[in-house]
Amino acid sequence: HVQLVVSGGGLVQAGGSLRLSCAASGRTLRTYQKGWFRQAPGQEREFVALISWTGGGTDYADSVKGRFTISIDNAKTTVYLQMNSLKPEDTAVYYCAATPRYGARADSLYDFWGQGTQVTVSS
Repeated sequence: HVQLVVSGGGLVQAGGSLRLSCAASGRTLRTYQKGWFRQAPGQEREFVALISWTGGGTDYADSVKGRFTISIDNAKTTVYLQMNSLKPEDTAVYYCAATPRYGARADSLYDFWGQGTQVTVSS
């Protein structure tokens, strides 16, 4: 059974930190690139970060570069998004997704999606 389960998120003050987790089940997803996306109210869903299944390659949206870090555990089953120096504009529902297409940033290229988790940053 292929599944992505997202945990973490919540309410934090500006300047604070949160860590999101995305646990992948199903052997297929183990070798898929994982990505984090977010969608604020009234906005399009946007790319946040991605990591290759080995963890050797990462990419970030300019808006989060230097503040967010994506990583993967040794078993290659759980992906993390460490979010530091959070800003009110980071408020959104965050999603984890998986794709076999290395380097893909477009959400349309991701085949599997986890449930969203709300991140709210207060000013």
